[in-house]
Amino acid sequence: MARYVRWAALGAAAALLVAGCGSGASDGDGDGKGGTADARPSAASSGATATTAALPASLTGQKLDWGRCKATADSAAPGGDWQCATLKVPLDWSKPGGSTIGLALIRTESRAEGSGRTGSLLFNFGGPGGSGVSTLPSYGSAYSSLREHYDLVSWDPRGVGASEGVRCRPDKDIQAAESLDSTPDTPAEEKAYFEDATEFGKGCEKAAGKLLAHVSTTDTARDMDLMRQVLGDSKMHYFGISYGTELGGVYAHLFPKNVGRLILDAVVDPTADSVGHAQNQARGFQRALDDYLESTGQDPAKGTRKIADLLDRIDTDPLPTSDGRKLTQTLAVTGIVLPLYSKQGWPSLTSALESAQAGDGSELLTLADGYNERDTSGHYGTTTHSQRVISCLDDKQRPTAEETKKLLPEFEKISPVFGDFLGWDTAGWCHDWPVAGQYDTPEASAAGAAPILLVGNTGDPATPYEGARKMADELGKGVGVLLTWKGEGHGAYGSGSDCVDSAVDAYLLKGTVPKDGKVCS
Repeated sequence: MARYVRWAALGAAAALLVAGCGSGASDGDGDGKGGTADARPSAASSGATATTAALPASLTGQKLDWGRCKATADSAAPGGDWQCATLKVPLDWSKPGGSTIGLALIRTESRAEGSGRTGSLLFNFGGPGGSGVSTLPSYGSAYSSLREHYDLVSWDPRGVGASEGVRCRPDKDIQAAESLDSTPDTPAEEKAYFEDATEFGKGCEKAAGKLLAHVSTTDTARDMDLMRQVLGDSKMHYFGISYGTELGGVYAHLFPKNVGRLILDAVVDPTADSVGHAQNQARGFQRALDDYLESTGQDPAKGTRKIADLLDRIDTDPLPTSDGRKLTQTLAVTGIVLPLYSKQGWPSLTSALESAQAGDGSELLTLADGYNERDTSGHYGTTTHSQRVISCLDDKQRPTAEETKKLLPEFEKISPVFGDFLGWDTAGWCHDWPVAGQYDTPEASAAGAAPILLVGNTGDPATPYEGARKMADELGKGVGVLLTWKGEGHGAYGSGSDCVDSAVDAYLLKGTVPKDGKVCS
């Protein structure tokens, strides 16, 4: 089953996709970021304790062979000042002297010389499952000011892209799964929904092998600290977006004394389990939909009902499209979700909904294809595959179908448009998964760490604003510093607020920590 309804996987590429999908999309440099999962380390998990055995010199002393970046199956070579290398990390962090895997890194070096260079600034753009190697060059110009003091560095986390990336099923099977109903209404649809989830898990197990048990958020946080050492930095300077904020919180918990300047933007709620996260997303996307509807002069309640009725009709009778495929209810909801990641996408949503109401599903299908990384030749990207193998290793919670059915009325009350999909997703996403989940909720307490700046956006659909305050509380007094932006879209930095951008730049470039509770309107 492709990643249809756990919406947050796109990372910073979300707004770029919005700008390229649908007839009404506007151009821009992009401001969406993606993702989520859960990560409270358990004693039995790989590398989950606060300390590990001393790392061998073969890891800490490795020299990165930076060279020209190569094109991949899903992205062109960036060229210019970008360089790529491979970092060797343990497959199993409880056995650091054992087998290793390679992580793909990308960087552009700082323009500063000597004491003007602060160090490396690592980026994670969300997901989990987003490729930093393919995403960072897209934001080179947007992050130009940061390059005055930092080497800008990102990577494909384990199980992602060029770092042992996992593909769980071929394109033809992904497309075939689009016909499945992700909100099953009959016993036959329910049976097909869960059977497909089982088959997807088997495909991931076959593709990933031993790696499937070693792609947790904790594993990646440990990779980050080795990366810090090999890059030659005494402190970790990091910019985490959406799921990247959870990764940053886990890193700070494991290595509080190594925290340098950490920015967490579009902050995941670390107190939410997988059901709580799904409910948070239902609230967030409904809030964004209400704001969108109000911007078009519609009453949000009436506009929501109109869209819900449209989806009910599509569930019974999928819409025709210009490329011959049918727009199913699941694809229609995914098409609605994508433009809500960024206010830039709202015009494309208006056009797509008008066309769908008139009986043509082409524009909503184009938006859904953008989210699902499907190109015009029918090839799909692997972000959703990686997201699933990571989040299902992280998430311990496994709601059954019967437990989910009892929750559905609450989900539907939160959002008549998105609730049903996100409710069913809690049962289907990790159903019959080959590897047990390790965590309940992220452990982000980081007593003794340097101040960490959290940026929360009140209109964020994928990681609702309330999570930022909860992350600040979890990090601890004097550690979590909250900056609020009263804006729209997923993420805040680079989204049009001079107030936000100035505060973040001052923190990263000068070490100036804003007052906790500062608000940018």
